[in-house]
Amino acid sequence: MEVLALTEEIRVAREQWRFRGEQRPEFAESVGPGEESVWDFPRPPRLEKVALKLRVLTPGDAILAETADGCRVVETAGAPTYYFPPEDVDTHSLVATSARSLCEWKGLAQSFAWRDVDPAAWSYQATFPEFVAIGGWFAFYPGRLRCFVGEQQVAPQPGGYYGGWVTIGLRGPIKGAPGTGHW
Repeated sequence: MEVLALTEEIRVAREQWRFRGEQRPEFAESVGPGEESVWDFPRPPRLEKVALKLRVLTPGDAILAETADGCRVVETAGAPTYYFPPEDVDTHSLVATSARSLCEWKGLAQSFAWRDVDPAAWSYQATFPEFVAIGGWFAFYPGRLRCFVGEQQVAPQPGGYYGGWVTIGLRGPIKGAPGTGHW
């Protein structure tokens, strides 16, 4: 796994974020018992183990990924993104595409399709040092596949670009919806 060096361009991109999870903005939704606010998540993002089983089902209800060893990345304003170790993913069903993206926090991601579902997933092929632990792991788009945390089916993060999983009890507003680009 390639480890990326922190360049000046990446450092500048990281510094442009206005909110960093230190204080909820006045427009943040109220949080009740058992709920969590995306505005309490840190920036830089944090990697957390997930205690519940994670599952991803295809449109035909076949299991594409299932793990009891998953983790999630939480970062200010975004819905958590859940990651699966490659040994718990049907990697033979995924096809790498030409699409790539660079996250200034995590690294360089490769996009994957599942049949006509494109994109269906992504995996970091090169990471910054802080996220080596998820290098080669897979994340899935809940707007394109059925994704579960425990028995709860999640909703996709607004906007279609981000792959965050919105669970019951997650409070926002969550970045990705129109008018949130300045966050």
